Amino acid sequence: MQVASPHTFHIPVMGISYTIDSPIKVACFGINSAISIIEDNILEVMRKYYYQQNNETYVPITTKEEDYRARRITDYLNLMQRIVSSKMEKLKASTFEAGSDLVKYFEMLPDTSMLKEKYNEWLFTSNSDKKGLLEKFLIKLVVPGSVEVNIMTKVDKENLDKNKDIIENGSDALTALKGYAKSKLTNSSLILSAGMNPRLYNYMENFSSFDAYRWGCFHKKVVIKVSDYRSALIQGKYLAKKGIWVSEFRIESGLNCGGHVFATQGLLMGPILQEFKDKKQELQNSLFELYKPAIIAKGKPSFSQPHPIKITVQGGIGTHEEDSLLREFYEVDGTGWGTPFLLCPEATTVDENTLELLCQSKENDIVRSNASPLGVQFNYLRGTTAERERFSRIAKDKPGSPCTEKLLVSNTEFTKEPICTASSKYQKLKLEQLETLNLSKEELEQQREDVLGKECLCVGLSNSAAINYEVPFIKKLTAVTICPGPNIVNFSKVTSLREMTDHIYGRKNIIQQSNRPSIFVAELRLYIDFLKKEIAKTNFPTLRELKNWQNFSNNLLEGIDHYLQSIPNYFLSEVAQFKSDLLKSQSEVLELQKIDLQTVP
Repeated sequence: MQVASPHTFHIPVMGISYTIDSPIKVACFGINSAISIIEDNILEVMRKYYYQQNNETYVPITTKEEDYRARRITDYLNLMQRIVSSKMEKLKASTFEAGSDLVKYFEMLPDTSMLKEKYNEWLFTSNSDKKGLLEKFLIKLVVPGSVEVNIMTKVDKENLDKNKDIIENGSDALTALKGYAKSKLTNSSLILSAGMNPRLYNYMENFSSFDAYRWGCFHKKVVIKVSDYRSALIQGKYLAKKGIWVSEFRIESGLNCGGHVFATQGLLMGPILQEFKDKKQELQNSLFELYKPAIIAKGKPSFSQPHPIKITVQGGIGTHEEDSLLREFYEVDGTGWGTPFLLCPEATTVDENTLELLCQSKENDIVRSNASPLGVQFNYLRGTTAERERFSRIAKDKPGSPCTEKLLVSNTEFTKEPICTASSKYQKLKLEQLETLNLSKEELEQQREDVLGKECLCVGLSNSAAINYEVPFIKKLTAVTICPGPNIVNFSKVTSLREMTDHIYGRKNIIQQSNRPSIFVAELRLYIDFLKKEIAKTNFPTLRELKNWQNFSNNLLEGIDHYLQSIPNYFLSEVAQFKSDLLKSQSEVLELQKIDLQTVP
């Protein structure tokens, strides 16, 4: 039977290790959360840790074994399923006493849910017989949250066998998919992020675990993280032609999010959500037109109508009011709360040093950096141990990192086999090359900064779990990188899971800053800053660049107009401030539009 979370929010994947065991922590309270499975070495570390915690015998899966990567992933997910199931059994067997996990389960629910209403009815019932019946009814409806698994589609390095030949279907993303598909997880979701990978999407056809077993029911659902409607339509159609249904499109702000950022052409969250709202039925029908004949051709059971599609949104949500507006005005089916949960140890795994750094972070501490070897901008917290380590290596004239994990190897500028641009090998070769190019002093310094700014994310984003649980990961490499969204500066203290859910549902306010801009204004400012920097770094823009900037700014102005016309008429507590912020941003964009196209040769 398909079960749905009783909550209206989910916890998105964060980094490699920050949500690596979140389902073990929160699924028993009905909360959906996502983990990254791309880094199998840290998963093996976590396997050992949780086998011991669960009093089970741990048997290593070594790198010398066949298909070790997929097997590690499968076994960790199966272990996680067993632990969650065990915790659910204990929760259901507990009593309705103050402080019990069973009571905590119901108290954290949104006040609007039917389950919470029944719990409140039990709470205020004095009749013992009725109370007993309500208890049985409530326990019967307790369900776990979903274990969601994220694959960053572009992290897909080829892997070689002992003879140095490419292993067929053995790339990083494909083996991660295989590991997930073969797991015993049910009522689970596979989240595909960072764009389309045709090879990965084609490989999904090999696994029946993504098939519907009844209308609207899947053991393993497919979720695609997108930045706009067009991307959803293209990727959804591609999979539909293969008989794979996308059950959810998870919209994420291009810039107001954690980790890698993928800026749209100035398309803001509001207009994007409005398009999904207006075209949701059209999207379902368009996908079903391709999906139905595809599953019939494969000899699979057909359906007379499209499976449901959920539209959810994440990136920069900070208040109950914003959460409600997104769900009620834009009619999204759920929201993702990521960055604030980094300060909630009951939900995420962050080492104490980094946790303190997050609590103290100010606006200038969160930057869009070039730290990622993928060549994509990356929201990044300054002052981490990884940043200090990088600066120390540069000062010792030994820049770069030892490349132990090799997940992000992609550069073949100097070598036959791809290497990582954050590696000491690449940076040494690149810096030597730059010295021979007769560049101006300014250009040389800029290019040197670009090279030296790259950081090892494979280890940096994994270490927090190893430090937190005191389990060895990579010997002598203990630095931590963390990639919160800009919204982290509005949260400044460690919170409990109960406090966080109370904040999300409007029962409590844990934001202490009184001047926090709304989610829409915050994203708008990030886009204006992005455009300004794009313009500033180009001394002699081409006609094409100028037209792109013009299109970008026009989209920003259309977004501002959408907000001015739509949102204040709905609800916002600070309407006057909201309008003032929008009009100020509008003036900034209009100033940027004054670039004279006639100056282009």
